[in-house]
Amino acid sequence: MEKLEREVMQVSKEIAVKFIEAQRLSPNNFEEIFPSIYRVVMETALKGRERLDQEGDAE
Repeated sequence: MEKLEREVMQVSKEIAVKFIEAQRLSPNNFEEIFPSIYRVVMETALKGRERLDQEGDAE
């Protein structure tokens, strides 16, 4: 799980940077928004992993 957490953190940081560049995220609202970004990325990664596991079981 440690590898997944590192990858999710990296992707979340990249998304946050894009939001900052697009002026949708600022230091004032970073604390409020970043946990949501991280949560969505983690949930998406876990769902993707689950789907891959299910496809592997079907074969």
